[in-house]
Amino acid sequence: MTSNSGPGRFGRAIAFLRLSLRDNETDFTVGPIGRALGLLAIPMMLEMSMEAIFAIVDIAFVAQIGTDAVAAVGITEALVTVLYAVAIGFGMSVTAMVSRRIGAGDPDGASAVTGQAIWVGAAVSILVGVFGVLYAEDMLRLMGASPAVVEQGAGFTAVMLGGSVTILYLFLLNAAFRGAGDATVALRSLWLANGINIVLDPCLIFGLGPFPELGVTGAAIATTIGRGTGVLYQLWYLWSDKGRLRFHSKHLRVIPHLMSRLVRISIGGVGQFLIATSSWIGLMRIVAIYGSSAIAAYTIALRMIEFILLPAWGLGNAASTLVGQNLGAAKPERAERSAWLAARYNGTFMIAVAVVLLLFAPWLTGLFTDDPDVLRWGINCVRIMGIGFPMYALGMILVQAFNGAGDTATPAILNLVCFWLIQLPLAWWLATTLELGPDGVFWAIVISESLLTVFAVLMFRRGNWKHADA
Repeated sequence: MTSNSGPGRFGRAIAFLRLSLRDNETDFTVGPIGRALGLLAIPMMLEMSMEAIFAIVDIAFVAQIGTDAVAAVGITEALVTVLYAVAIGFGMSVTAMVSRRIGAGDPDGASAVTGQAIWVGAAVSILVGVFGVLYAEDMLRLMGASPAVVEQGAGFTAVMLGGSVTILYLFLLNAAFRGAGDATVALRSLWLANGINIVLDPCLIFGLGPFPELGVTGAAIATTIGRGTGVLYQLWYLWSDKGRLRFHSKHLRVIPHLMSRLVRISIGGVGQFLIATSSWIGLMRIVAIYGSSAIAAYTIALRMIEFILLPAWGLGNAASTLVGQNLGAAKPERAERSAWLAARYNGTFMIAVAVVLLLFAPWLTGLFTDDPDVLRWGINCVRIMGIGFPMYALGMILVQAFNGAGDTATPAILNLVCFWLIQLPLAWWLATTLELGPDGVFWAIVISESLLTVFAVLMFRRGNWKHADA
């Protein structure tokens, strides 16, 4: 008996993994919550890892050019995070509205929501793209970049912001697929996008073979082409009538009241991420006081941490979808149990990761740089941030649960208090008044994120999110 139980469990685990990575018609509003969470979480965690790979690959190749090039990418990424805020914020409302309608047995309504999202994404990308191309150098200077960084990074910034349509659509369409429960589609689109980016990055940065040597700008072009290809795959699948979203040309018809609701719910989502990302920009500005080495260290450390946090956000996205679909199916208690179970899984994962970061921070940071100053600040950042991982684990799940319910206002308020009123003043005080330098900024992040988790638990237990309108 004992000899057969191990292989049996292993075989079931492999079968479950395969099922989670295939298109399936599972109803996530019935059956064991753990099974539903696993089927959604596995592709979503892999999807978010794929998104992180964009950043890791770019910084790994760009780091070979020099510190100024890394600083240029870091400052530009701080700017692009505002675009991510808009994309993710709108995506949260798309996920909430699509999941509600799928849970209520209304796939046609879910497709109509997706059509409105396509129009919103087109409008925003035009505005951002034009502004980014025209004012790339000015934005870098505003962020405190040195003349050398501006010279190297202007092309990178212009291409990244000019190609904003690929970022927006990748997030918005994947949000629709996640809300519908078609998480594997989102994963495949990022597999494709990353594969192309990994191949083109060294070719366009260093001029391999027939490709021109474009330096740091080449990284932006490779990323934009990769993301654009992923978007084309999303659009093909959307019209293929294969998944839960039965999308047709009629769903592109503008429906004013539906678009209005999408925008209204998005305000809280965009607001919470704009608050968070503007705070990250403020932190970058404080770090910039200490020179390009500090900026490069901060950038490298955050890229590594992103790679770890985004899979955890993938678990949060799974919880968001389960909350939305179960509320749509009039099962609020099941929605709540889904969130707490996801939080428990995430906590176990993040504690293990924190131990790894604390032990191997020098080796991990050394993979990206051998500059002594960059190494020193980078190691400190990784270790200090790792201390807060157990608290982040719980907080990010509950925030995503709020968003999945359509209650985007509560996380926005929490972000306003914790990031603008606490994090930024605390970072400035610790870095300058107490003379902790960049370490003060890192400690401010841990403290403010931990407070956000405490407030999120208190608000979630009140249960008002169960009555949000999506």
